Amino acid sequence: MAAAIELWYWPTPNGWKISIALEEMGLPYEVKYVNIGAGEQFTPEFQALSPNGRMPAIVDPEGPDGQPISLFESGAILQYLGRKTGQFYPQDERGRANVDQWLFWQMAGLGPMAGQTHHFRQYAPAMISDQRQLAYGVNRYTNETHRLYSVMDRQLRDRDYLAGDYSIADMAAWPWILPKLQGQSLDEFPALKAWHERVGAREAVQKGRAVGAEHRRDVSAGGKDAEQARKLLFGQRGH
Repeated sequence: MAAAIELWYWPTPNGWKISIALEEMGLPYEVKYVNIGAGEQFTPEFQALSPNGRMPAIVDPEGPDGQPISLFESGAILQYLGRKTGQFYPQDERGRANVDQWLFWQMAGLGPMAGQTHHFRQYAPAMISDQRQLAYGVNRYTNETHRLYSVMDRQLRDRDYLAGDYSIADMAAWPWILPKLQGQSLDEFPALKAWHERVGAREAVQKGRAVGAEHRRDVSAGGKDAEQARKLLFGQRGH
């Protein structure tokens, strides 16, 4: 039996990408929780795996040539797992390039912009007293997320998945479609809505999305614990 991959993880969209992929690919894995609200991403142990101090990261004890390998950055991890298993990542160069462009689109566009939308809509109201500044951030990133939803909707009008067949590109993008948190309505985007439901109906996606659900809590709420979590998440200065 294959040795379990260590998944250094917290239940957020970036973490879900990898738990979903591991479930889809049928790989054994062991979850190592990294409580980002408690600052565990800054421990020397974790930063030895992820120098950027962001999860997820993995350690595969059966890496290339049978030697262990650690990886950070969710896009790089998805590519590695796709190559390792030969699943959800085409073998031919044309197909792989098609998947890569949508994977990189998610990494550079959908994830960062939707993340900023979450910040200004969910967390910043407890941190910013200038309502004009807050409104600018809310409008800027909510509108950009709307544009990115439109890009996906156009792409999905004549295909079931972003790059043709179901792939790591879909696993990367699906966790970031959180319309209520992002001020969006999927009714505006029928092709995107159908894709979101199609991917979400997969058993492995449901299992991966549920990993660590009991650890999630609302750091936009009041209280000292939530305030401390916000300081750790959004006030970082080169730990």
